[in-house]
Amino acid sequence: MSVAESALLANAVTKGLFNTDIQEFLTGKVNGQYKPGADGSTVLTLPELLGAGKGGIGGNYSAGWDLQSVLKHNLQENGARMLMSLVLVPVAFRMGSSLLRRPRRQANALLKQVGVTGVKV
Repeated sequence: MSVAESALLANAVTKGLFNTDIQEFLTGKVNGQYKPGADGSTVLTLPELLGAGKGGIGGNYSAGWDLQSVLKHNLQENGARMLMSLVLVPVAFRMGSSLLRRPRRQANALLKQVGVTGVKV
């Protein structure tokens, strides 16, 4: 599995469960600001879940919300998109790989003919 494919899949999961992209989830910066738990909304970040910011370990939530209800809400809102991404991204990468197989072979043969060794496309 390529790095790009893995990043897209991880982004789909964090969007589906935590309502944020992978970068915001890992860094805790939402809308360019590092304030874990300050939003009190359905956006969850790793620092917030680990206890950074107000709210302690597990995050800070608005009245009537807890971690379980936020995850359930996020899945209801983003679950279909997440599942489609988890299915379609690998399919798209496999199709792209098979479509580019012949041009890659030709490029590698050309590189070998001109004397470039140890390099593969």
